[in-house]
Amino acid sequence: MSTKLSRLYGMDIFTDSGKFIGNAQDFIVDLEGGEVSRILIEALPVGKDDAKKALREKSILYKNVKSVEDVIVVSKGPAVHSQ
Repeated sequence: MSTKLSRLYGMDIFTDSGKFIGNAQDFIVDLEGGEVSRILIEALPVGKDDAKKALREKSILYKNVKSVEDVIVVSKGPAVHSQ
């Protein structure tokens, strides 16, 4: 699957069972591999502890992305999700 990263910003994210998770707000890119590794449902905070918490609770591994069309469909969302 190949697409421009700019197209994904703001896209709705749903699980494959239809649960709304949030919107794609930020991305972690593996520069060596040239691939997105995580999608964040909120912007990555600046502080180290806050960034760790956001990666743990507010991000989705890109390997869990099943489809990117009008929305992003993932096999599972963040471990802890609160809106």
